Amino acid sequence: MNKILSIKNVSKDYHTINGEVSAIKDISLDINENEIIGIVGPSGCGKSTLLSILSGIEKASGGSIIGDKKNYSYMLQSDALLPWLNILDNAAIGLDIKNIKTKENIDYIKKLLTNFGLSSFLKAYPNNLSGGMRQRVALVRTLATKPDIILLDEPLSALDYVTRLTISDDIYRLVKSTNVTTILVTHDIAECVSMCDRVVVLTKRPCIVKSIYEIKLKNKRLPSENRKDELFNYYYDLVWGDLDKDIS
Repeated sequence: MNKILSIKNVSKDYHTINGEVSAIKDISLDINENEIIGIVGPSGCGKSTLLSILSGIEKASGGSIIGDKKNYSYMLQSDALLPWLNILDNAAIGLDIKNIKTKENIDYIKKLLTNFGLSSFLKAYPNNLSGGMRQRVALVRTLATKPDIILLDEPLSALDYVTRLTISDDIYRLVKSTNVTTILVTHDIAECVSMCDRVVVLTKRPCIVKSIYEIKLKNKRLPSENRKDELFNYYYDLVWGDLDKDIS
């Protein structure tokens, strides 16, 4: 695979009234084109901080990111839909911000929403949608600007179990069909193993990369089906065995 991004010895320190706190100590990681890479680690270890650095929200204290001129799009845990905008306008916010709200790009958004079964909700408002439908709109908004890399920060954690399985399949279909590189942060090992091409395990804070596993299931399909693969439990146990057990 071709590399799209290289993270080299990145660190992040915060200055507080009690002194300096190190969140990330020394992270080095290569990201490949068109892959879904999952990041797991103990609660508070620095997973979300790493995404914030990649997206430009925060600056690293040290190290470098090669390929940081790529076009990123960030999907947070909350869908963050604006209640006064309809679904189509919510999905098109990124186009407004970048001043690229062309007919071609609007048609692209409509196609993505249609693929998610939301074609009849374009003029509806967020309060008329279920949690799963809102997350689908948030994902379309993330992909609307045709980014090189999308960053997903626990996008399914607020959903019930059945909806999580359905949306994980939707995310997988969409990111694979659009060939967008995806970095997924989650505390859910099963979600990570079933969705991702590789899984990165971070240590407790200040975090470093403890291990990286390439997920080679027997017959890789949709995430909900991958959970039934005969090698699923093997990879699950490998990742679980490497985690510091204060994960939540």
